[in-house]
Amino acid sequence: MISTKNLQLMPNKDDLQRICKAISVLDAIFCDEWEFRYYSYNSKWAEGEEFCEMRDGSGDHMLILFLKNNCIINGLAKEYCSQVASKEDLTLGMPEIYNDFIFGEPVSSRGTDFCLWTNNGGEWEVGNIRMNDDGSEELLNIFDGNPETYINWAYEYFFDYTQDEDEEEDDYKAKPTSFEPVFEIYQEKKLTKEMVLLLDKNFDDWKRLEEDLKEINYHYDFN
Repeated sequence: MISTKNLQLMPNKDDLQRICKAISVLDAIFCDEWEFRYYSYNSKWAEGEEFCEMRDGSGDHMLILFLKNNCIINGLAKEYCSQVASKEDLTLGMPEIYNDFIFGEPVSSRGTDFCLWTNNGGEWEVGNIRMNDDGSEELLNIFDGNPETYINWAYEYFFDYTQDEDEEEDDYKAKPTSFEPVFEIYQEKKLTKEMVLLLDKNFDDWKRLEEDLKEINYHYDFN
């Protein structure tokens, strides 16, 4: 499993960026309301910077900054807050290019349980971490590059497999007929209406989805 103690399983910066876009596109399809999504991506965060955020609504989060050739991940898992090293230790040896992000907002007010970044050679590094669990394994596992990892995670949160179309309780959940588009989105294939409707046969909020896709900078064709 990926963790701050098992960095060799982390994807490189470009593959991580592709995965972040893919899971943000999928969340945008499965969830109308931005505030209830786990993963979101902003390709226009700042000049030369792109940003991905994970939040679970219970205090856990990841904030990821993508630069042209570099990347840094700040994570917080509330359950492990009391076990982790100080922020100064966690960022020991971190290149200065990340200072504004990791010591500025919104990272400062969110907190830091773990932090990892790419060096000039593209390899992942961490600072002086303790051997205690920091929750990184649970939060970083989504980046293993396997579409089934996302499907398994989203099973209860987003999907409705009931046959009763009149069951109002699950009206907000997506009703998938095929998960093949998940694999295609992981491969950066152009998103079409047909793909979206396979993931949720009742989907109809095309204008909102177009706006989300433009923010993510993911190619699509809904004609």
